[in-house]
Order: sequence, then structure tokens, then C-alpha cells
Amino acid sequence: MDSALSFSAADLAQTRFAVSPMWEVVTSFRLLRRDNPPPLHRRWAEQVRPRVRAAGLDRGRLAALVPPHGYLADFLNPTPAGPFPTLEGELDAIERTPAEQIARDLETLGTSPGTSPGRGPEPLAGLRDELLTYWELALAPYWARIRGLLEADVFHRARQVAEHGSARVLGELHETVRWDDGTLRLVRRACALTRDQAGSGLLLIPSAFAWPRVLTRSVAPDPPQLAYPARGIGNLWEPRTTSTATEAVAGVLGRSRALLLAELDTPASTTQLATVLPLSAAAVSQHLTALRHAGLVTAHRSGRSVLYARTAVADALLCPDATHSPTRTESPLELR
Repeated sequence: MDSALSFSAADLAQTRFAVSPMWEVVTSFRLLRRDNPPPLHRRWAEQVRPRVRAAGLDRGRLAALVPPHGYLADFLNPTPAGPFPTLEGELDAIERTPAEQIARDLETLGTSPGTSPGRGPEPLAGLRDELLTYWELALAPYWARIRGLLEADVFHRARQVAEHGSARVLGELHETVRWDDGTLRLVRRACALTRDQAGSGLLLIPSAFAWPRVLTRSVAPDPPQLAYPARGIGNLWEPRTTSTATEAVAGVLGRSRALLLAELDTPASTTQLATVLPLSAAAVSQHLTALRHAGLVTAHRSGRSVLYARTAVADALLCPDATHSPTRTESPLELR
């Protein structure tokens, strides 16, 4: 089934981009619930899935609201207040959702095969805690890399709007999205997206985990949302650190700290780092503390251990090519 979203001049004027943490939460959690994650995200899934299961998130409230296929509750993706909303801000917006919308979404979700979202006097009870736990385990250690990808997509398309106009950008979002004489057409869609189901304008949400599809949210009076695969996702989980950059950083930070940063191409704990590097656990901990104070690594609680991850600043030092993804040559997996 195809759907069509008509545009007036005012709708085009109100079309904007946003990077939404909650869209990444929902789409990534759905991906983990599938038996076979796509090869594109397998490296990430293999690291994250054991943590999510150990925390019991695969059988909690979030799992009931995000089935592996089919309908997603609209209240989980509130309208972003700005181009780069925080997770906390979006969680606050979820908690402000009118009770009638939550009830309507749960009813729709309950009709999907294999789902049991549950109902009751407190449909959101415990959900915020589960979402925060999932974020800390599955996305926060990787957020500098993910956000860099999403921001690069937004900046690229904003430049394209300036150079070629909105119509061209809307027509290049995805192979199933077409711009045709004032109408945005979505082909082969299970759910319709029409202007009478939503407010004016359009919110375009680049996503690392929506691939290979586009996802939509249409709840009046909010503007419709369209989450599409961001450019460059084919290289998202590829190792980025180069030996040349590591040696250059070693000249400034010292060899041990440069090696630690290089090893954090994948988030890791102190114990894991001490296993693969010629350093004791105590030395690793000392260096990580210094790097954290310098804004080069972040720490994220994972059960009884702590995962350390590079920040965007460290990525820029060790992976200079990766910080210019909008202009580099793309692989066949990358989507325009």
C-alpha cells in the first residue's frame, strides 16, 4: 500500500530535521529483539545483547512495548522540541503524554500478532528507569559515534537544501520516498501517512538503526515524523583508529594513553583493557581517570563493571578521516 503526504508552502516552510535519542532507542531495541540482526549492525549487537539480557530488559516493560516487528507505540517518539533534544527531555515528553493517547496506542499494539503490552492504572510505571538503563548499556558508550553520523547527515542535507531546494532533498531520502508535484509519496507502506492524520510541516529524523526501512509517526496535532536511514551507516561500526594517528597522539599524551584510546574503538572495561594491553589493571584505571578528566573518555555503568568509551574529541584526534564523513567516498552499503 502506498501513502501520500500533501504539502503546502507553509508545510515546506515548517519542514525541519532533528536528531532524536528516543528514535535510536526504539529502533535499536527492536533490532536486538530479532533472532538475526542485520550484518550491518552485528558487531554492535554482539557486544550489547549480553548486557541487555543480563539486565532483564529483554523481558521487561520496554520489551512489551517494542515488538520485533509491526506497530510501534507512537507515544515512545514524542515530537522533538529542537534539532538536538536530550534523552531526558524526550523522557519528560513521554511522561506528559495524554492518558487517552497511551490507551489508544496500547490498544493498537495489542492487536499486533505476538504482542502483549499490558494495561493497567500505571501504563508507564517503571518505563523511564528501563529506558535509562537501556541507554546506558546499549547506546551511551557509542553515542559519540552515532551522533556524529546523524549530525553529518543533517548538515549534508541542510547544505543540499541551500544548494538545490527542499524538493530534491525530500526525493533523495530513501528509495521508497518520492517527491511528486507537491506531494511526498511513500511506496510499499503498511501504514498510511496522510495530512489529515497529523499537523502541518514535517520532521525528518535520520537514524542509525532504522535501516533498511523508513518509519513514520502520525499523531495530530503534531507534525508527521519520518525516520530514515542516515548516510554513511555502512561504515558506522568499522574500526577507525589508524597507526599513524595513534603515534601522533602518543607524542602528546604518552604511548600508554594513546594505546588505551586506540583500544577504545570498542567500549571496554578496565579488566578487558588490562587483558589486551601491556598494562596492569591499576595502571589502566589511573590512565582512564586522567583521560576522563581531560574529556577524552566517558564512563558508563554496566552491571558490576564500568565501560569506557572514547568521546567525539578523542575520535577527532585518532580518526581524523571519520570526522569528515559527509565528503568522503561512501561504500555500497551507504544510503543517500
